[in-house]
Amino acid sequence: MLWLWATLAAAATQTARNAAQASLTATLGVIGATQVRFLFGLPFAIAFLGLVTVTTGEAIPTPAVRTLAFVGIGAIAQIAATALMLRVMASQSFAVTTAWIETEPVMVALIAAAVLGDPLTLPALIAIMLATAGVLVITVKPGVAGQMWRASASAATGITSGVLFGVAAIGFRGGILALPTGGFLIRATTALVLGLALQSLILLTYMAVFDRPAIRACLAMWRGSLGAGFLGALASQFWFIGFSLTTAANVRTVALIEVVFAQIASRVLFGQRSTARQILGMMILMIGVALLLQVYH
Repeated sequence: MLWLWATLAAAATQTARNAAQASLTATLGVIGATQVRFLFGLPFAIAFLGLVTVTTGEAIPTPAVRTLAFVGIGAIAQIAATALMLRVMASQSFAVTTAWIETEPVMVALIAAAVLGDPLTLPALIAIMLATAGVLVITVKPGVAGQMWRASASAATGITSGVLFGVAAIGFRGGILALPTGGFLIRATTALVLGLALQSLILLTYMAVFDRPAIRACLAMWRGSLGAGFLGALASQFWFIGFSLTTAANVRTVALIEVVFAQIASRVLFGQRSTARQILGMMILMIGVALLLQVYH
């Protein structure tokens, strides 16, 4: 059950990273703040890899073509998914956007079963759908459901974003499994370094062509960017450990617990109380996660 603890740690760390990264968006812009996650996270990922090699005594596995292909698909899909998500958020509410994207675990389960051969039983699928329903109850306010489907173009874009986030998870898991040698930890960390390096290169190239001021702004705010980069790399390290130990669907379903963490943070940090609907949604989410864990106990 190490994958469970890794996923919970990833969700908690990602909540902290989102808070750190949000403060950079106003200054760096969307692309610049997104790049912080990759560019400033890469040195920490390389440090993690060095630490793993020292503590385990294992050599860094040489990536095969299949590994590079899977990681490349995951890296590009994650960038595209983020871009589409931000596009939808520009025209729709946060709740509506979140509801569309959080259909991801169901899509991950179906796609991973077809592409990677990950097992998918009926009880597991029911648990995944139940957890996803809990998130929808939390995020979709009364009167918003109709708005979700009236904006058909935005709905298609939001759902596509969720699919791409799912493709990213599957790509990263596929890349980890395709590494020819090594235990789960060095495989996960090697794939993490490959993914962040590719994403940094892609976004740096884009910014060099279309948004050079954002590069200078990122470098000028290196102190704040390092903090967000470290949290991003640490969260990704835990995600990849989870992907190395169990199916992407299991990881992404338990990852929905991040919604609960966000509710707790809102209560503790900002004094915002949860509504009865949100509490009901969190209960449904927890039941779904508990059922999933029971299936794979």
